[in-house]
Amino acid sequence: MKLHEYQAKVVLQEAGIPIPGGIPLLKKEDLSAVLKKLPTGPWVIKSQVHTGGRGKAGGILKAQTPSEIEKAVAALFGKTLVTHQTGPDGVIVRKLYIEQAMAVKKELYVACVMDRSKGCPVMMASMEGGMDVEELARTRPEALYYQDVDPVTGLAPYKARSLAQHMGFQGAALNAFSAVAIALAKAFLAWDASLLEINPLGLTADDKVIAMDAKMSLDDSALFRHPTAQAWRDPSEENPLDVRAQDAGVNYIALSGAIGCLVNGAGLAMATMDLIKFHGGEPANFLDVGGGANTQQVTEAFRIILSDKKVKGILVNIFGGIMKCDVIANGIVAAAKGVGMKIPLVVRLEGTNVEEGRRILKESGLKLSAVVGLTDAAEIIVAATR
Repeated sequence: MKLHEYQAKVVLQEAGIPIPGGIPLLKKEDLSAVLKKLPTGPWVIKSQVHTGGRGKAGGILKAQTPSEIEKAVAALFGKTLVTHQTGPDGVIVRKLYIEQAMAVKKELYVACVMDRSKGCPVMMASMEGGMDVEELARTRPEALYYQDVDPVTGLAPYKARSLAQHMGFQGAALNAFSAVAIALAKAFLAWDASLLEINPLGLTADDKVIAMDAKMSLDDSALFRHPTAQAWRDPSEENPLDVRAQDAGVNYIALSGAIGCLVNGAGLAMATMDLIKFHGGEPANFLDVGGGANTQQVTEAFRIILSDKKVKGILVNIFGGIMKCDVIANGIVAAAKGVGMKIPLVVRLEGTNVEEGRRILKESGLKLSAVVGLTDAAEIIVAATR
């Protein structure tokens, strides 16, 4: 789950990392009240959207006076931002963060991120903050410095100082940066994060540091441990179908093809998509209903697939172990009849209660193709959607 900047800065502040004074503006009509609480200017007005590249897309504006804040708010609320991460449709600005502008002598980069290849978190840092770290890693990888983080004890002080020394820091600046790196790693672990990034981290004239921006992503599987974070979820920033899938308790990822897939088990889902591509088709989604789904979950999963206008046909591939084939069959029948489905449907069932599942499908009155072999199922659905 991604957090907005103003939410991530709550985490940073609680960890003892200095941040500029700022107040979120969650509704346009709250502006008058927010203006009365703001720290002294000048200010920056930042669009709160789950995408990078806000500044380049015109989503961050500066203001010297309250009247300029009002103009910036009017310009940004409801604006569609198109960045390199959003695609051509962009995202709509529904929240803002008004923050005190800071004067710094240097912009740095620091982040804690999970490194899957090492099996532990890693602290990343650079003297070149304020730019896309992906571009920096591609063009000048030597400008990035790394330090492993112990997943139990965090970033040891000597490792933080070593990282700061490699970056060329001395004296007060070294101490200030080291303290932020240690606190950042501690917050990363405490919140079960997958990413906690400060870009830029400002270095002031008196060698202090301040987090001028923040980006944070949390592990969805650990959200039950963080009720505060659960309340921060912003469904308006997510794909509506993803939200429906999360609420239904199924795993769904939208893709660009035309063949919808409903499968139980991630490995079987990947194999199903591979066979569709092998026979010349393109999957429209990854959808895993899991091993213990009930009829209601299967019905909602089916409707989620059909909500994608690109879908021209559906392949259901179920291997019933814990999952029962009759449960899947009842879900398919309920969903198909509920939406009045008119596109090709191919169903392959195997495993627990398979004969009962096939009987339910046969007697449903639905126009579908029930097959035994997975290869046959892929060939039929690809041919039917051409």
